[in-house]
Amino acid sequence: MHMELETDGSSDTNNAVLEIDLSSGEIKKFPVSAADRKKYLGGHGLGLKFYSERIKPGMDPLNEENVLVINTGLYMNSNVPCSGRFSAVTKSPLTNITLSSSCGGPFGKALRTAGYECLIVKGKCKEPSILTINDSVEIKDGKKLWGTDTKEVQEMLELQKDAGALVIGPAGENLVKYANAVSGHRFLGRGGIGAVLGSKNIKAIVAQGKKLKHEAADPVLFEKQKKRGRKYINRNLITSEEYRKYGTNSHVNKCNEHGILPVRNFSDGSHPDAHKVSGELYAKKFTKKYSTCKSCAILCGHMGEFNGRMMQIPEYESTALLGPNLDIFDPVVIAKWNDSCGLLGLDTISTGSVLGWTMEATKKGLIDSELEFGKEDHIEQTIRDIAYRKGLGNDLAEGTRTLSEKYGGKDFAIQVKGMELAAYDPRGAWGQGLSYAVANRGGCHLSAPVFSIEGTLDLIKPNTTYAKAVYTDYFENMFAAINSMHGCSFTSYAYMLEPFVVKYTPRPLLKLVMSYTPHIALALMDISVYNLTFQSISGVKLSQKEMLKAGKRIHVLNRQLNTLEGIGKSDDTLPSRFLNEGRLSDSKNRTVPLDKMLKQYYRIKGYDKNGLPKKALLKKLELKLN
Repeated sequence: MHMELETDGSSDTNNAVLEIDLSSGEIKKFPVSAADRKKYLGGHGLGLKFYSERIKPGMDPLNEENVLVINTGLYMNSNVPCSGRFSAVTKSPLTNITLSSSCGGPFGKALRTAGYECLIVKGKCKEPSILTINDSVEIKDGKKLWGTDTKEVQEMLELQKDAGALVIGPAGENLVKYANAVSGHRFLGRGGIGAVLGSKNIKAIVAQGKKLKHEAADPVLFEKQKKRGRKYINRNLITSEEYRKYGTNSHVNKCNEHGILPVRNFSDGSHPDAHKVSGELYAKKFTKKYSTCKSCAILCGHMGEFNGRMMQIPEYESTALLGPNLDIFDPVVIAKWNDSCGLLGLDTISTGSVLGWTMEATKKGLIDSELEFGKEDHIEQTIRDIAYRKGLGNDLAEGTRTLSEKYGGKDFAIQVKGMELAAYDPRGAWGQGLSYAVANRGGCHLSAPVFSIEGTLDLIKPNTTYAKAVYTDYFENMFAAINSMHGCSFTSYAYMLEPFVVKYTPRPLLKLVMSYTPHIALALMDISVYNLTFQSISGVKLSQKEMLKAGKRIHVLNRQLNTLEGIGKSDDTLPSRFLNEGRLSDSKNRTVPLDKMLKQYYRIKGYDKNGLPKKALLKKLELKLN
């Protein structure tokens, strides 16, 4: 089906929004308004705004009514450090609430240089199809690609120079609730975006980019901020040393030391064999070359040779949840399972958590399976069974919340709002526990990564409730803004720690100020490289305060959408394991005192006692839903 564009006469095609109805064949193009740019920035924020205007609460995420919004943001194709990322917003089939995700694959640049900042997809194709975006828009027959894995489909598409594809694997086709979408070797992970595409009979979206030059509104300020950002990244210990040499697996030894590494389905937070799957070990034995997102200056992605086969070195989350979480410490098999998940289109965090729950449920006699902690047998086959929904894999494809509702074992189903938690045990980082409990998409570590200052950076005390609500609120606003401009969240290590005040304050004094006077610490925080870079590109004057307010607006809009789906205080909680059971290796038997932090958080955020955004807050942020 060839579709013609309807336009409103806008000449700014590089910032245009393309909206496609797969059911009717209707297609529209319109510009991003100046008001929306100021209020929602781009990327995640603008995508969320467009999504909110097109959906109805209570709709089935796998129904054709669901909307998928993909937004590249303004940084794309600008050569800003770590700027090659794009966002997606939809309703999650795993959680039944609003889902957002970020990816560093080549599709984003191809879409932007094809002339579109944003793509909105709704409806459903009658048959398996390929959506192509070039000078025209076409829906092509995709039946011959159905059944292929994510690598095969990208090879069979025979992408031309400057083109990029977003594809699904068998897991997406079979509507696995935590199926990913894939671009290159990067993923729109968590929550089932692959299943949403599968439900729309879309095997691949292909954009054919062009050689479009990026022009900043203020070239002098742009070059200054670009150099500033690169300087910070290249002198920061985490971004220039740890991540560049060891990838995110540099977290393994640190998390093990701080007792927040998931072991045996989060029964414990540390293990003496953890070093066997650390970033240092992978770098020493397997790393051969960098394998990164587009426009990356940090270079955290790596490939290695495993028994003669080149594969991605797993990220920390994948290593921890497919490794120690299953009581497995063989780096080769973890890399193999990580590769299998990628080819099949499965989220590794949810897959590892589902496998961990199944092992514990099997041990406790709740479910009949051959999976056991510490044994590699049957794991590879179970991963395939999940992707193809075969046998027990059909149940495992639904996620841990649904599994525990069917078989029992809710106490050790490690999920929040239906989404499996990332690889940081909150009993050793109480602020991260609060962050998990209130995160908009469920058990997410990227909404407000408080674990970084509690554990890996050791800047505030981990086992105290003091100041945790303050930092959770601040990080929520900050990272919502970063994901809307749209940059890589890892730049935050450099952009927060390298400016003068933080960098040259003696470490003991910095820790003291951050721990006991958080408002003063945050008032002194200089993250202006973000807002000034955005200002230089867009021409929209944006102070640091205004940027954080935009981030808060975006976060609260997401929360309000979730409340329309019934989310409230009872959902802002943690698995019983974290509230009532201490870690096996913790002599103090500490659990997460969530209630106290939650009350403080609601007050700071502007929510009522039931976790609902107050009218005064919505008015202040100029939020009004249909």
